[in-house]
Amino acid sequence: MIHAAAGAITMDPRWARQSLLLLLLACSALLLAFPVSPVLSSEVIFDDEVVQRVNADSMDNRHSQLVLMISHDDGARLTNNLSRVQSLMQLEQEAWDGSNPATSWEAEHIIFERIETPFAIWSEAFASRNRSLENATQWADVLQPTMEDGWCGLNSTNEEKAAFQATILFLPDEANFNLACPAFPGASADQAPEANELLWIIWLDSGDGDMDWAQLKIWAEKISESTEFQVTPVGANMLFSEARQIAENDLQVFMLPAVVLLGAILVIGLRDPLVVAATLAGTGLVVFAEMGALSALGYTFSVLDGIALPIIMGVAVDGAFWYCRSSREKEQVRSMLFIAMLTTVAAVSLAIFSPVKAQKTLAFVIAVGIILDWLVTRFILEEFYLRRRTKIEFTSHDRLLTQEARAAWSWPALLLVLAAIVLVSPSGVEVLDFTQVLPENHPEIDKMEDLQSKYMLASSSVAWIVIDVDGDSTEDLLKVQDLQRQLGQHPSVITYETGMTRSPMVLGVPFHDSDTEGATIDGLSATEVGSILVRDTRLQRDGVTTGVAIAALVDIRNPNAVLLFAEDVEGLLAQNELSGGVGGDLVTGATLAKAFDEARVGQILAAGIAVFFVAMFVLRSKSRAARIAIGAVAIGAAVDGLASMVGGRGVHTAPVVLLGMGFAADYLSHASSDHPPTRSDTSARWGAALTSASVFVLLGFAEFPPAKYTGQLLGISIILSVLLATALSLTHVKRPNSDCEE
Repeated sequence: MIHAAAGAITMDPRWARQSLLLLLLACSALLLAFPVSPVLSSEVIFDDEVVQRVNADSMDNRHSQLVLMISHDDGARLTNNLSRVQSLMQLEQEAWDGSNPATSWEAEHIIFERIETPFAIWSEAFASRNRSLENATQWADVLQPTMEDGWCGLNSTNEEKAAFQATILFLPDEANFNLACPAFPGASADQAPEANELLWIIWLDSGDGDMDWAQLKIWAEKISESTEFQVTPVGANMLFSEARQIAENDLQVFMLPAVVLLGAILVIGLRDPLVVAATLAGTGLVVFAEMGALSALGYTFSVLDGIALPIIMGVAVDGAFWYCRSSREKEQVRSMLFIAMLTTVAAVSLAIFSPVKAQKTLAFVIAVGIILDWLVTRFILEEFYLRRRTKIEFTSHDRLLTQEARAAWSWPALLLVLAAIVLVSPSGVEVLDFTQVLPENHPEIDKMEDLQSKYMLASSSVAWIVIDVDGDSTEDLLKVQDLQRQLGQHPSVITYETGMTRSPMVLGVPFHDSDTEGATIDGLSATEVGSILVRDTRLQRDGVTTGVAIAALVDIRNPNAVLLFAEDVEGLLAQNELSGGVGGDLVTGATLAKAFDEARVGQILAAGIAVFFVAMFVLRSKSRAARIAIGAVAIGAAVDGLASMVGGRGVHTAPVVLLGMGFAADYLSHASSDHPPTRSDTSARWGAALTSASVFVLLGFAEFPPAKYTGQLLGISIILSVLLATALSLTHVKRPNSDCEE
């Protein structure tokens, strides 16, 4: 029976308690040697096998780029002012060689891997016509004689084609392209491109992989102060950096108030400061021990994992209330807490199988914390709680509820209310991207939207197509080039048309202007200039080319079209008898959002089944297990529905829904027992629930959206769970032992 399963300990209890305490203290001490440094990036939110391969095998550094927006202090002409152009070219050189202390890069652990600017590429285009931008004293020195077709003509050199691409990518849409493409309305071949601002792309290398984007922000501020230019870091990586700072600030601001609030409500509910102190100490020990142990084992904490800390704190109070304030015997409380731990972990652990990486890691940290909470309560604090319990005198006020007090109707009525929430809730899942980790009205989002409205580079997302090839095969080269032409015809790929030429933004293996007989991918890559984003398309292992990476720019504003693009690319790969895959932040984010939307109902049902079997195994009662599972599924479905109304379904939703089901299973396991309900039990149940909910309500005021919406949803799920459990307890009918199903 459960009493034996949950409570049978053959070793000396004092030895077990001391051993566990020493182990947890040792794990906590590991934080001194292995401090936690949380990270946040698209790699934290989801796994993208295509991008992972590109990052691992690429000849370039592709995954650490950041965008800088540059303008002059007076906001006036920039690209068609030759002295300002040459000043920026000098600034680029100083960034490389550190020759000017006023503009030098100072971060020792991070270096520039690569810098792409329009002027460096323009300089190469002019050099292909034996003209020098660096040595020019006026624009006429490089613009005359006039190149009638500019850089976008049929007879343009490869360097000029790259300059046309650079102008499209790095200058705003409102710019006059002039020489870059005279075929555009209002453009002139004898004038330099006109724009008051432009973009640079910076690739950084930290060596250890831990990229501190704040260093680039510091450098940009330094340049803005010491030069005539305003330099501002922009783009998705800076947004993730901003979100990381918001989350870390929330953690610093809310942790102390959370502990104080938790302590205050525990004092009110338990009326014993020593029990409160022991409970808070045990909670802190669990948090620090888990962080220390996982950090020492090489686990990389994300900022999203920090959401688990208040959850672990909220779960830890159950034992204090049930041991100290209920009318249950020690073995009964042990049994209840053991069942609660198992069912909660069973529900939450299903998120570990989620296709979304952030949901997996958050669920893992929560599950480990819940198990540690139970271990500390059961083996370290139990005897202390029981000793303090003797001071509580039970009076007639704690008498058993009478038959007249039963309200059997409340259980099905609440189930119907939860079902109604599910029916009225909207469907759909938010695309998994940076907008989910920044507050809705944050100024950085406004800046990003402004950037997307002006720059093609910002309004597009890179879809990576990885293809397995032999670098020495002419046949593979022709297949890849043919695929690139087909990709360029896809409506989702951003394309510039001049009337004479068509320039799809598919950046991959270069096309050789002359005879390609006998040419190979390795041969072309060694002799031809690559594109701005893809200098060398080859993917290599041990010096052998095993594949190529093609970048296609797709419109960021239409995730559904991106999904269609990904499906079409898979079809083209099969049609061309090529093996590979398609990935990228938007592609993977949209694909996973669709997969999550399709799987979320099944995930809730699977969690309900898991709760049923765990409860039945421990309780040996199908009827009790069924009630617990039904209630858990009802809570899970309702919380999932509420998530669509509170911030939308996102990266945090699956663990929250499953944890809500765990809370429901926890409280329902208490309420479904054969022990008749008492006021002490109801007080313990509501005391634990309100104490946990108080932490989640406080979390709901966080600025970091995943933490904010997690707090709001968990607070709601706790209240719904305790209401449902109270309703179930009021249906109690004393059952003879023979009714217990084996």
